[in-house]
Amino acid sequence: MARKFFVGGNFKMNGTSESIKKIIKNLNDSKLDSNVEVVIAPPALYLQLAKAEVKQPTVQVSAQNVYDKPDGAFTGEISVSQLADSDIHWTILGHSERRTLLGETDEIVASKTKFAIDGGLSVVWCCGESLAEREAGNTVAVVERQLAALAAKISGADWQKVVIAYEPIWAIGTGKVATVQQAQEAHEAIRNWLKAKVSDDVAEQTRILYGGSVKGDNSKDLAKEKDIDGFLVGGASLKPEFVDIINSNL
Repeated sequence: MARKFFVGGNFKMNGTSESIKKIIKNLNDSKLDSNVEVVIAPPALYLQLAKAEVKQPTVQVSAQNVYDKPDGAFTGEISVSQLADSDIHWTILGHSERRTLLGETDEIVASKTKFAIDGGLSVVWCCGESLAEREAGNTVAVVERQLAALAAKISGADWQKVVIAYEPIWAIGTGKVATVQQAQEAHEAIRNWLKAKVSDDVAEQTRILYGGSVKGDNSKDLAKEKDIDGFLVGGASLKPEFVDIINSNL
């Protein structure tokens, strides 16, 4: 079975009511490839606004983070049940900014992922290496370490709720993009690891996205690669070219 192309838009800590309405209006007014699954992730304050504004049937709304406790004295956090109660069924976890700036370990990200899945959410789970790790030839080792922490927490049908986003940290927001060959090699390594350590079915069915300065003018070439199943887009998701990225296969 062919893997359905997937494009996520991570707004990060950007946007106002007015600008988010404008972004969504552009999506609503555009002809989007109906064979592409799309999620947009505005800041938590605007999740309900985005949910109300989206009219495109292929576009869903995602949180940017969730906590791994059901409720309690965890100031500033959002629970899985609160997202579900708000009819939000996706979350991004393990983004490099959460890992590097906020100290989330592989194990914390894996715990959050398991908690989210158990609560009925689907997860865009992020992995990737730093520039120093890339230059040292450790890309595959770093990503495999991150995957191993995830596999220690989830199993079986849990994998059906996971979309993997490979995001080389050195290419996020820098304007640098992994070459098509570099991106494909990393994606292939991830799929091979899934095949060896999880199962053939999970390796074949799991969608692996590329993220890292994806733009309208490079998405088409990246989308042609056999192991690249879509994109997790940062800055470009705030711009009209996000539509071009969604329509990369047209």
